[in-house]
Amino acid sequence: MSQEIIPVYLMPGMAASPIIFEYIDLPEDTFQLHFLEWMLPLNEESLSNYALRMTKCIKHENPVLLGVSFGGVLVQEMNKHISVRKLIIVSSVKTKFELPKRMQLARLTGAYKIVPTQLASKIDVFEKYACGKEMTKRLELYKKYLSVNDPKYLSWAIKEMVCWNQEECTSDIVHIHGDKDPVFPIQYISNCVTISKGTHIMIINKYKWFNANLPGIILAE
Repeated sequence: MSQEIIPVYLMPGMAASPIIFEYIDLPEDTFQLHFLEWMLPLNEESLSNYALRMTKCIKHENPVLLGVSFGGVLVQEMNKHISVRKLIIVSSVKTKFELPKRMQLARLTGAYKIVPTQLASKIDVFEKYACGKEMTKRLELYKKYLSVNDPKYLSWAIKEMVCWNQEECTSDIVHIHGDKDPVFPIQYISNCVTISKGTHIMIINKYKWFNANLPGIILAE
């Protein structure tokens, strides 16, 4: 009897490319990886409707959904429309109560509306004036891993992230989080698998941990 191949759909973080998963390598006799990409939102589109549209990209029944950062929020919304075998979020949040205080304040004040998202399309210009090796390295990472620089998308994504209103999460969600995450600090996160020295980009630089542990997490009852 042939072994069941489990479809695993991977959703990158805000504006990011599926290239962030380039080092994720799971046994091919058990898992098949599928990479989701961000679409441009429709005018005034809700996150729920966007998630419903994204489910049209899922070609298998009862898949595994894994989302990073804002992608983790999106897969939770997708799970409200389809049944999944396992729901996994990485470097993300499960409810609005896990958002850091600065994001909650941005929501209350509407400060998220004035983020200069149009600057995201000017990375090549910034690169010319980058000072120091650290800034140059950071810009190189942005160019490699960010695939969406459309201001409309970025404004929509920032609003939906900051204003996400979920108060309760599904009980069987698996949350993997780094204890050095500067975007979603660990002190606001509960009920997670904690990765020592894991940062917000640990899906890239802690890939060995994920390759070693994701199979067991997915197969666990």
